[in-house]
Amino acid sequence: MSTAQQPDDKRDPSRVLGALLGVHAGDSLGATLEFMSWEEIQRRFPSPLRDIVGGGHFGWKAGDATDDTDLTRAVLLGYYDEARKSGKKQKGEGVVERAAWYFVDWFEGREWPGRVKGRKPKDVGGATAQGIMTFKAYGDVKKSGAGEGRAGNGSLMRCVPTGLFQRDGDKMVEESMAISAVTHDDSCCVVSCVAYNAMVRALVEGKKADEAWQAGMEVLKGVGEKEKREGRGGGRIESAVGKVQRTMEGGRHRVKLDDFALNGPRSARNFREEIPRGASGYVLESLKLGVAALFDPRSLEDILVDVVRIGRDTDTNGAIAGGLLGARDGAEAIPLRWREKLQYGREFAEIVEYLLSPS
Repeated sequence: MSTAQQPDDKRDPSRVLGALLGVHAGDSLGATLEFMSWEEIQRRFPSPLRDIVGGGHFGWKAGDATDDTDLTRAVLLGYYDEARKSGKKQKGEGVVERAAWYFVDWFEGREWPGRVKGRKPKDVGGATAQGIMTFKAYGDVKKSGAGEGRAGNGSLMRCVPTGLFQRDGDKMVEESMAISAVTHDDSCCVVSCVAYNAMVRALVEGKKADEAWQAGMEVLKGVGEKEKREGRGGGRIESAVGKVQRTMEGGRHRVKLDDFALNGPRSARNFREEIPRGASGYVLESLKLGVAALFDPRSLEDILVDVVRIGRDTDTNGAIAGGLLGARDGAEAIPLRWREKLQYGREFAEIVEYLLSPS
């Protein structure tokens, strides 16, 4: 596998790096507010939080990666090792397996940056923990996952490296689904990752928001048609495609982040209809907020400040929106005062430089 830039490669290195740093920035900004309701945020931060300051429920240091960025790093390292043909080769090769073994490293605290060896992560979602433990027990990515109905946002938050570094369209779809399914094999989760990565892929090639959105919708259509032809899974993927398409429509047309952030669930237009679970970690709500961020014409900073002000799963919603915004606007759009604090900022830049360097 080679991800190096070729003469016809349209990827903008600033946008590629921006997508990764956008995940990290949204994650680290939102970590301070995680689990707080909109009302509590309004009381504690009457002026919107505009800096990465750490703290929060888990007492993060400013710029620390939470599980969102840590697991994005795990997927990124899978592509990095695959490109170099080194690293994680335990019980099989391939980027999906490599990423899955990095999930285990993260979960068990094996030589993970910023952690005492052997210490568990501070914050682990239930489906993520179950999927990782099942994968470790069997050593087989096809036997892992938390099952249908566990539709959290824990794979969407980490999926962006596939959109950045898998240049083959069919393989991008396959790897998006397979890496999601290591922990989140629910149909809405795997399909959401496909749509998200199709948008990211278009954005880093310089496409506008509407073109990227359309690319995501086209890929979804292809996934649905393939599922219908092959008739696998009892129609679950086909049903999930329809749900994700409606989510994409809602994010584009019916969610206004500045209204949601300022007026909250009781007063903002369409809030209760579009975000009925209160932005608490349901994959389709997080994707919807990310799509709304993509179509928001304001600066990356202003948009992410409002995404996390909505409350509840603030770090993950910030990470998902941040990945799309970084791919849209480039690394330079992320405020320098944020970039300077990010735990993996330098490492991500070095890996991007390697993976985009000519063969």
